[in-house]
Amino acid sequence: MDRSRLPLLAGVAGPAAFVGAWALGGALRTGYSPVEQTISRLAEQGSSDRGVMTAGFVAFGALVPVFATRLQPRALRLSATTSGLATLAVALTPLTPDGGTTLDALHYVSAAVGYAGQAASPLVGASALPHPAVSRTVGALAGASLVASLVDSDRAGLWQRLGLGLVDAWFAVLALRLLQTGSRA
Repeated sequence: MDRSRLPLLAGVAGPAAFVGAWALGGALRTGYSPVEQTISRLAEQGSSDRGVMTAGFVAFGALVPVFATRLQPRALRLSATTSGLATLAVALTPLTPDGGTTLDALHYVSAAVGYAGQAASPLVGASALPHPAVSRTVGALAGASLVASLVDSDRAGLWQRLGLGLVDAWFAVLALRLLQTGSRA
C-alpha cells in the first residue's frame, strides 16, 4: 500500500471509530438514552462501558489530526486538528457521575473547543472543495445542532449526535474523495 494514502484512510477510520463507539456504547448501557444523554456520559468515571467510548474518543482524536496533514487550506487543517486534539482532551477529562468538579469543567471546555473545530471545518474548507454550498450547509447545520445540544437538555444527545455525525460523515466523504482522486483538499 502507498503510505501517502494512510492519512486519508485515517480520515475515514477516525470518524467511523467515534460513531461506532457511541453506537456500541449506547447499545451496551442499560437505561441509556441517546436522545437525552450526551456521548460523554458513555465514558464517565465508573461507567461499565467507559473503555468503549474512550477508545472512540482516542481513535478520533489521534486519527483526525493525521488526516488533517493532507488538508488545504491551512484553516481547514487547523480546524480539523483542533477538533481531534480537543477530543483527546475530552478522553483525558472524563465526566464525574455527580458533576461540578474541576475535571467536569475541563471536560466541557475541551468539548466546546472540539465542537468549534468540528463545525468550522466544513465552513473553512468550503471554498477549496467542489460543491462549496454542501460544505457550508453541513457546517451551518452542525453548528446549529451543537448549540442546540447545549440549550435543549431534553434532547442534548440527539442534537449532539446530529451535529457531530454530520461533520464525521463530511470528514469521511472528503477522505474517500481524496483517496479516489489522489489529491489534497
